[in-house]
Amino acid sequence: MRYVRFEDNSGSTQEGIIVDGEISSGSRLYDPSDVNILPPIRPTKIICVGLNYMDHIKETGRETPERPALFLKGPNCTAGHGETIELLPGKKRIDFEAELGVVIGKKCNNVSAENAVEFVKGFTCVNDISNRDDQRIEQNWVRGKAFDKSCPFGPYIATVDSVPHDAKITLKQNEAIRQKSSIDLMIFSVQKLIEEISSYMTLEIGDLIATGTSSGVGPINDKDVIEVEIEGIGTLVNYFRKL
Repeated sequence: MRYVRFEDNSGSTQEGIIVDGEISSGSRLYDPSDVNILPPIRPTKIICVGLNYMDHIKETGRETPERPALFLKGPNCTAGHGETIELLPGKKRIDFEAELGVVIGKKCNNVSAENAVEFVKGFTCVNDISNRDDQRIEQNWVRGKAFDKSCPFGPYIATVDSVPHDAKITLKQNEAIRQKSSIDLMIFSVQKLIEEISSYMTLEIGDLIATGTSSGVGPINDKDVIEVEIEGIGTLVNYFRKL
């Protein structure tokens, strides 16, 4: 099952499920192309994971972490499917990063890996946009990672049983494939990530965990169309413009 949140033609925000390519909400069916698809949840925080694919570690020349490398993005970072995102002005390099997103379904802390899936609502597509200019020169990555609309995600939340354990994850830039991997190649699994993160902070309903990216990250340019597709979930599409 795949959940969706959208704004209909009257401006009303609604929730529904995807049935045979259409949105079912209440007693009505909607064509996804006729409505405004919104971010599927409103997280209190986004917990991001760095260096979680071996091929990405190799391309960055970094060492394999002994525990998940974590950083935060705030609610200001969210953007939805179909949105046009303005690139930060005056920056030489802002990169795309395709990632599996984990949506928390139950408030939790100190969760064991064995029980972690019980607290997951589902999975979504994430593009962890990174401002490399500032990321390279700051320690806490606020300017490099937590700027406005630096975390588009969606378009849907797919239940855990809808997404294969080895689901393919692909990023296209103007229809050219730039990243191609599989979620089973993560160094730290979804279960291990939830265990680690929840041992330090309470995870609220709707919080989002971005699980890290594979090799192939690259710069976003003016007028780019970026697509993040994950098997079993769907395709997140965003348009980029320079001011």
